Order: sequence, then structure tokens, then C-alpha cells
Amino acid sequence: MDNSAPDSLSRSETAVTYDSPYPLYAMAFSSLRTGTPTAQKIAVGSFLEDYNNRIDILSFDSDSMTVKPLPNLSFEHPYPPTKLMFSPPSLRRPSAGDLLASSGDFLRLWEINEDSSTVEPISVLNNSKTSEFCAPLTSFDWNDVEPKRLGTCSIDTTCTIWDIEKSVVETQLIAHDKEVHDIAWGEARVFASVSADGSVRIFDLRDKEHSTIIYESPQPDTPLLRLAWNKQDLRYMATILMDSNKVVILDIRSPTMPVAELERHQASVNAIAWAPQSCKHICSGGDDTQALIWELPTVAGPNGIDPMSVYSAGSEINQLQWSSSQPDWIGIAFANKMQLLRV
Repeated sequence: MDNSAPDSLSRSETAVTYDSPYPLYAMAFSSLRTGTPTAQKIAVGSFLEDYNNRIDILSFDSDSMTVKPLPNLSFEHPYPPTKLMFSPPSLRRPSAGDLLASSGDFLRLWEINEDSSTVEPISVLNNSKTSEFCAPLTSFDWNDVEPKRLGTCSIDTTCTIWDIEKSVVETQLIAHDKEVHDIAWGEARVFASVSADGSVRIFDLRDKEHSTIIYESPQPDTPLLRLAWNKQDLRYMATILMDSNKVVILDIRSPTMPVAELERHQASVNAIAWAPQSCKHICSGGDDTQALIWELPTVAGPNGIDPMSVYSAGSEINQLQWSSSQPDWIGIAFANKMQLLRV
């Protein structure tokens, strides 16, 4: 199927859909605006059980409600990217292009330059001591406050903090007892991670010998899959458990007991994202094909919390991102579609 075929895009008043030739998983919104004031770039990664995968760059114009593939900026990627992120706006760079990071076998940095229609591989960051083997990276997070700092997590139980300006490892920690599934920065030197060992742990780079466990799965060894730290109120984070319909909201001031559990999904939750402009809103997507937006009350009632809005997709939602530069839009990925929802 041709990416640029007219039927590869469909839209309604509140949603714009992009059809890809292949299943999609990883997805990222750029923080820099492209050409027009309302357009921004979106990166989507294929999910093929093969070495050869692709990253496509799309241009989204919220005024005209259109998504256009930029075929010259599409490029091959080894293995399916487990995560994509554009550099935070705090990163000052001499060149005009966007910097995109991807994780898979290694952490890779790419320069996406729309003006010259080029994609340049900037660096491949590998901390493996043995050249023939690398433990796959499950996720990473870019530090907003200190944007030269980027943290990765791996199935080998470690988290690695990179200085991407110098392409060197700042530190590597054995973070958990089992595979680490996700990592999130809270402050310049503070990050948290979740693991197959069922724990959420907070680390401070100023005291690498210690970590604080702020939550553990109620059933021992139930893996935690994703972690989202509320950038508008760093007291709060959210996590999800494997094969669970719950989103667990944590307050780091009161470890071990969640402050809320959001339980209105009808099947497993796969993705979570806090609103970039509000400390009280979070979105979740799951195998029930639904994306739910929640407003967290000051005090939860006895019957739990209902979502403030519900959106139904065509199939199981695997990925969800909330655009920080256009917070009226949430992106979801399901099957071979990327859909943008106006909220």
C-alpha cells in the first residue's frame, strides 16, 4: 500500500487517522513546530518480527486536520523500535533539524532535517562489554531539565544514563532483580523505573548506592510494564501491571499504598500518559480498544473513579502519546493505524 495514497488518511471532526503499510507500535510527537505554526512532526515505528523495520515521519497540521507522510524522511531501523522520542525543547542545538532517539538493540540518535529532506544517523550508543551480544533496550526517557542526559532500561536488569553530547555513559546501575520495562525522569538527577520484579524504584544519581521502593505489585512478581511521572506535579506517578485492567496512581510521599486505582477498562491496559498541561488528567489505552481520559479527584469516592471521556478505536490500543506542544491532541496506535484524537 502506498503511504501517500489518498485513502491512507481519514478524518472526522475529532479524529484523524493515518494508515501505515505495517503494524505500528512506537510513536512520538516533535516539540518543535515545522513550517507552519500549527504543523508538527510525528514519528511512527513499524512492529515487524524481523530485523528490517522502518520509522516514518509524518507532518500533522491541526488546522486542516491532515496527516501527510514525508517519504524522504522515512528510514530503515534495525528491529522494531521499542520507543521513539524527539529531543525536548530545552536541548539547544546549532543545527536546524530535529533530533530523534530510538531504542531497540541499541540507543540510536538521528537528525531529521526537513529543509534538506535528509535523515542523518548521529550516533549508536552501546554499553555492552562484549561486541557480539547486546541486551535489548525496553525503553528510555530524555531528561527535560538536563537534556544532554538520557536514561535507558534493559532486560539485563540495568538502567544506563548516557551523556549524549559526549556519547559516553555517565553511570550504569543494576536497578532491579529482573528485566526493567520502563524508565522516567522526575528531576535533573532523579529517575524511576519499573520491572518484571513488580517494583517501582526511585534513584538519585547523587546517591547511586541506594534506591527507594515506592510500590510493589500486590501479587508477588506480577510485572509492572509502564511508568509515567506527572511532569506538572512530581508527587504523582502512574504504573500498569501485566494483564491487568488497572491504572495505579502513586503519591511518592506515601509509598506502598496507591492513592487511586482506575479500574474501568474491560481488558488489559497497555499505555498511559499524563496530560502535559494539567496535573489532574491522565489517559490510558488498552486491549478493550478504548482510550479513557480521567480527571483525578481530590478525594476518590467509595465507588471508584469514572473516566471523564471514552474513545473507542478499531482494535486493541498498543501505544498512546499526549502531545506536549499541542495538548489538545492525543495519539494512539492500534494495528496498522495511528489515530490523532482531539481532546
